[in-house]
Amino acid sequence: MQPRNMSMSGVVDLAAVKAAGEAKQKAEEARARAARQQGGAGGAGAAGAVPAALVIDVEEADFEQEVLQRSAEVPVVIDFWAEWCGPCKQLGPLLERLAHEYAGRFLLAKIDVDRNQMLFQQFGVQGIPAVFAVVAGQALPLFQGAAPEQQVREVLDQLVQVAEQRFGITGISVEGGEVGEQAPAAPGVPEDPALAAAHSALDAGDLGGAIQAYRNVLAGDPASTEAKLGLAQAELLQRVQGLDAAQVRKEAAEAPADVRAQLRAADLDLAGGHVEDAFGRLVETVRRTAGDDREAARVRLVELFEVVGHEDPRVVAARGALARVLF
Repeated sequence: MQPRNMSMSGVVDLAAVKAAGEAKQKAEEARARAARQQGGAGGAGAAGAVPAALVIDVEEADFEQEVLQRSAEVPVVIDFWAEWCGPCKQLGPLLERLAHEYAGRFLLAKIDVDRNQMLFQQFGVQGIPAVFAVVAGQALPLFQGAAPEQQVREVLDQLVQVAEQRFGITGISVEGGEVGEQAPAAPGVPEDPALAAAHSALDAGDLGGAIQAYRNVLAGDPASTEAKLGLAQAELLQRVQGLDAAQVRKEAAEAPADVRAQLRAADLDLAGGHVEDAFGRLVETVRRTAGDDREAARVRLVELFEVVGHEDPRVVAARGALARVLF
C-alpha cells in the first residue's frame, strides 16, 4: 500500500521565510533557556543532564509541554494510533525502532486516538495510523497508513534535514554518545528466526515474501498469534496495494450488489483505520447476498477480524452482527 503524503516536498510551502526565521529564533531562545536551567542545577550543565526518552506517550494534558515546547530542540514525530488498529501494530514498532536507531535526531510521541479525541480532530486525521511532525511549533503532515521501512526512512531523513537547515534544530543527546550515535540495543528474548525474517520482509515492503514467510511459520506452529496477525496484515496490504481509493469507493457506492467492489472498499476502510465501516459494509453484504457471494463476504470479514484482533470490542460486536444475519 502506498501511504498518502509520503513526502516532505511540501514543507517549504507550509511556512513563509519570515515565519521560518521567527521559529528558528524561538528555537534558539528555548535551547538557551534550557542550557541555563541545566547549568544552574548543581553546575552539571548539558553534559550532566539526564538524557530524554526517545519514545513517549502523550496525552492532551501534556501535549504543549511534551510536543510543542520540545519541538524547539528536536523534531517531534507524532504517531496517531489505537489498540484496535491492525496497521498501527505494524507501523508503531517500526517507528519505535527507528527512533532509537536515529538516536536523538527525532523524538517519537505516540498518541492514542481513543483517549485523545480532541488532538485527533485538531490535526484533521482522516484515518490511522497517521504520522505528523512538529518542528519549532509548526505541524507538518508526513503520511497516513502503514509503509515499508525504506519509505519511512526517506521521510525521516528529509524531516531531519529540514529541521536542521531551516530551523537550526539538530536533536537531543542520548546516553553514552552524541546526537545521531546509535544507542546499544537492550537485551531481550531471542526472536524466532523464521518469524524475524517474516517481520523483516514486511518492513521492507516485500509483501509476497512476508506472506510466504508467515505461512511457513504457521506450518510449524499453527497457534502462533503473532504469525497470524502478521499474515493477515501482509495480505491486507497486498490487496490494497495500487488501488485507486476514489475509484474503489465510487464503484462500491454505485453497485451495492457488487460483492467484489464491496470487498475492495472494506479493505480500504480497514487499512485507513475505519474499522467499524469495514465491518458494517461486509455484514450488510453478507445479509443481502447468498451462495458463493455470501461466503466470499463472510470469509473476508473473518480475515479482517484477524487484522484487528479477536478480543477487540469492535470484532466482538461484528461477530454478533454476522451471526444475526447468518442465522
